[in-house]
Amino acid sequence: MFPINALIARRWSPRIFQGGRRIGPEKIMTLLEAARWAPSCFNEQPWRYLVFDGSDAGAMARAQGCLVDGNAWAKQAPLLLIAVARDDFTHSGTPNRTAQHDVGLASENIVLQAVELGLTAHQMAGFDLECARQEFGIPPGYSPLTMIAIGYPYREELDAIPEKLRLKELAVRERKEIGEFAFAGRWDSAYEKKA
Repeated sequence: MFPINALIARRWSPRIFQGGRRIGPEKIMTLLEAARWAPSCFNEQPWRYLVFDGSDAGAMARAQGCLVDGNAWAKQAPLLLIAVARDDFTHSGTPNRTAQHDVGLASENIVLQAVELGLTAHQMAGFDLECARQEFGIPPGYSPLTMIAIGYPYREELDAIPEKLRLKELAVRERKEIGEFAFAGRWDSAYEKKA
């Protein structure tokens, strides 16, 4: 293994958050500022975020209602974001094939900034896209991509947590070896450290 920035190493995707603790507006704005500085093709900045911070209980309930059953745990997060991509370039109206990639970069900035702020975040594909589109007026030409649950890390005993959720929280973090996804000059020729 090779050393990486500690912020990246500390990032993980929990399914349990500290209960009853809201995230203040200064931290939320800092998360969004981190997204603002992500790189993007032609500096298009195609990301849009719907923010549910609990200040509007009805909006939060509607966002929670878009979650699939398997992600019901995210209803405990004090902050939910829905990441959306603008599909076309503003300067030409042509399709932006990197829009979703660029939104991913902005979302990763949010996730890493969350770690720096003492928060934790979990990005999910498991929500009903049409529900989000209808509930929140996402217009044509924009694609909802992920929902991000953000909160303070859970620091209590895990005994009170349902077993299925507890096992996921305690699971060992696994990553592919570099040679499985990085190739030297041609597909499936594993990239390896040179002497």
